[in-house]
Amino acid sequence: MKSRPRPGQATENRFVVEAKHIIDFAADGMPAVLATPWLVWFMEHTARRAMLPHLEPTESTVGTRVEIEHLAPTPLGQEVTCRAQVLRSEGSQFLFKLEAFDEQEKTASGLHKLNVIDKARFAGRVARKTKPE
Repeated sequence: MKSRPRPGQATENRFVVEAKHIIDFAADGMPAVLATPWLVWFMEHTARRAMLPHLEPTESTVGTRVEIEHLAPTPLGQEVTCRAQVLRSEGSQFLFKLEAFDEQEKTASGLHKLNVIDKARFAGRVARKTKPE
């Protein structure tokens, strides 16, 4: 790593809920709202964005733990702001507090742990799993 993010450091990411982000069961009176898997995806990527300036070209990040409470629905077309704040780090592991807000209210909160990894070593590990026996 070139540097380490400090506890308290935060990053934000914004997106607009598009048709591809809504629940797949929005029918028969069920409104089109942001699906939890998409919300988690954006929240995780916000934490990753916080790490990118600190990484060497040979490094990347992988998520190892996600605990998200989806608190409120967000309708199609609304903007969502995701926030990731570094809580602590230990070695190559970083713990983030995650929050998301739509245009009216807080919609999610939780924790995310990610590890900084060496890309070549990680690729070798994946390759060993994909080789035919």
